[in-house]
Amino acid sequence: MATTHTPKNILITGAAGFIASHVANRLVRNYPGYKIVVLDKLDYCSNLKNLLPSKPSPNFKFVKGDIGSADLVNYLLITESIDTIMHFAAQTHVDNSFGNSFEFTKNNIYGTHVLLEACKVTGQIRRFIHVSTDEVYGETDEDAVVGNHEASQLLPTNPYSATKAGAEMLVMAYGRSYGLPVITTRGNNVYGPNQFPEKLIPKFILLAMRGQSLPIHGDGSNVRSYLYCEDVAEAFEVILHKGEVGHVYNIGTKKERRVIDVAQDICKLFKMDSEASIKFVENRPFNDQRYFLDDEKLKILGWSERTTWEEGLKKTIEWYTKNPDWWGDVSGALLPHPRMLMMPGGVERHFEGSEEVAPTAFVSSNTKMVVPTSRNPGSPRQSSLKFLIYGRTGWIGGLLGQLCDKQGIAYAYGKGRLEDRASLLADIQNIKPTHVFNAAGVTGRPNVDWCESHKTETIRANVAGTLTLADVCREHGLLMMNFATGCIFEYNAQHPEGSGIGFKEEDKPNFIGSFYSKTKAMVEELLKEYDNVCTLRVRMPISSDLNNPRNFITKISRYNKVVNIPNSMTILDELLPISIEMAKRNLRGIWNFTNPGVVSHNEILEMYKKYIDPEFKWANFTLEEQAKVIVAPRSNNEMDASKLKKEFPELLGIKESLIKYVFEPNKNKKTSA
Repeated sequence: MATTHTPKNILITGAAGFIASHVANRLVRNYPGYKIVVLDKLDYCSNLKNLLPSKPSPNFKFVKGDIGSADLVNYLLITESIDTIMHFAAQTHVDNSFGNSFEFTKNNIYGTHVLLEACKVTGQIRRFIHVSTDEVYGETDEDAVVGNHEASQLLPTNPYSATKAGAEMLVMAYGRSYGLPVITTRGNNVYGPNQFPEKLIPKFILLAMRGQSLPIHGDGSNVRSYLYCEDVAEAFEVILHKGEVGHVYNIGTKKERRVIDVAQDICKLFKMDSEASIKFVENRPFNDQRYFLDDEKLKILGWSERTTWEEGLKKTIEWYTKNPDWWGDVSGALLPHPRMLMMPGGVERHFEGSEEVAPTAFVSSNTKMVVPTSRNPGSPRQSSLKFLIYGRTGWIGGLLGQLCDKQGIAYAYGKGRLEDRASLLADIQNIKPTHVFNAAGVTGRPNVDWCESHKTETIRANVAGTLTLADVCREHGLLMMNFATGCIFEYNAQHPEGSGIGFKEEDKPNFIGSFYSKTKAMVEELLKEYDNVCTLRVRMPISSDLNNPRNFITKISRYNKVVNIPNSMTILDELLPISIEMAKRNLRGIWNFTNPGVVSHNEILEMYKKYIDPEFKWANFTLEEQAKVIVAPRSNNEMDASKLKKEFPELLGIKESLIKYVFEPNKNKKTSA
């Protein structure tokens, strides 16, 4: 039985984003007796200007922070006496999810889980409204006359919708297991003022304003339903007050339009020739043909769509025409296949009365790095340097950004996909870098075995993407620092195990056991033709962050059994700063990017036992036994690092570097299991 809910203190997550800002502004305006606390980490698609209508209101409060911080969320629930949560915060752009799916899992599932757990712990929440999407239903049959109802099966088809469906399962579980008063909404596409232009309608409008062609994925026959933002804000107002706990509500419209129809309508309003202005581009990896919802349940609560398509589109165009610079430089978002997740932060204008609470990071990082001695230590800092880095969500790419911050070097993360030449050109034009660092590529998820069953994706990233970036850099006279791998060699008769004879830079790769290694050897050979590339062969990377799952020590300390073979390895804390110095020196060619010497699995685990956990135990198995539990063989070798040692005489041997940079800083600190 439905009951009326009257909230007192509402927390709205993601409220500097598009839909949530309209909801927040509406509630602040219509209910002066409600306190509206908004939380947003100001990601790339957030903008504090979206909340300007609410700024002067005494019942409005903005807090900058991440829902992934449990401490922050608990603090806000308690100190602000929150009784109602409207959870909008999420990564939502489908194109991004194909290239950065782990970010979607972290934001959409983990973030939701943190909120739910905080609600359970505090025990004060009377309504938890979880905002999901129509995409969780998957594709609707083209000839279906009845839309998906709230009890329809969830069949997501892309990483974005899969994470939203996963978050829904958590919400449902907390409702049933802990009695949390949850409500879920699933909405059609929304459009209107303030929307970040990675989405279809604002992208087409801004491109039309610039006289540019409108890119359509595939043939444009995909069908979508569009709701105007104010109608959707009203729907959330109704659900907030009248929605029944434990229920799901579709927010939809039966008025459908093909993507090509949307483009033609926008061309018509801009008096553009649609045939000349519409450009068909490569489709997404999977692009659902149609989403169709049954919205009768919400209509019973008293909501109905008010704004016609024609009226809403005109309002939207008028707003963007009056506010062309609302988002600043959005050229990357206007590409046919944007990857805006790489952008570091949203549009932030600090206003009085807002708070910034430092969130507690949920990804451990205690990595400490030392900057190598410059050849000109007395010279002033090279403030003219500006690095363009690809691979922000990767381990090495993230650490490079931290190093640039430490050294005061200007940098930006690339927004483009490596295989998309146009997006790389846009990055270089916008950022104007002095050097480019490529730390992107596919190593496997969670390991190289993934590449064996995803060969085309591996080729696209590791070969086509890397070559495209190298070629674009050469065209612009830029040095590309390319993080490669030394896992392209294996011990042989000329380089036997334990001999101290390592593979040199000029040696031909001899390891073809894994498809990952094949692609890396292939691209390395081709890159020899580019005189603007510095190739750094990394092996079994290790850092002082022993909680990082990509850390070689972290991996083997969690295995039940390990092989025991001496290998060359890369201590990132020592070598990544050297990579920056190599860029400053404009070094080129191939470099074995490892510490001199070798160290075995058992030697590392003995150090782990000595410095970290005296009770640690492990067992060994043979390569033959290992082969039974992995798909692709692993490379084992010694790399000759004498070339790097000659350039950087201070470079430590592998065992000395392990002790200095990894084990001493972590002495007597047990790592997370």
